[in-house]
Amino acid sequence: EVRLVQSGGGLVQAGGSLRLSCAASGFTFDDYAIGWFRQAPGKERELVSCISSSDGSTYYEDSVKGRFTISSDNAKTTVYLQMNALKPEDTAVYFCARNSLCTMVFTEYDYWGQGTHVIVSS
Repeated sequence: EVRLVQSGGGLVQAGGSLRLSCAASGFTFDDYAIGWFRQAPGKERELVSCISSSDGSTYYEDSVKGRFTISSDNAKTTVYLQMNALKPEDTAVYFCARNSLCTMVFTEYDYWGQGTHVIVSS
């Protein structure tokens, strides 16, 4: 079955770094895109970044450009989100999810990881 298993969340001070991992299995990895979403209390689910193995494209939400880097290790079928210069406003539950291509609409993603908390203290 399709599985997306996340790791790497945690608590960090402002200015610090975390790396999130999304380990994928059960499908042809390079035929799909993996997006990272986040949802903070009282806020809508937001696409943070996405990488499409099928066309090689990447996407970053404006507020994370220059701070976050998405990458894919095809041999490990794992997508990473390196999060640097973290800010308190980055605090959220982060999810990875699968789509055919990178899109902005969370309902278009068909499989989801379990979510992981990222808490950035000031």
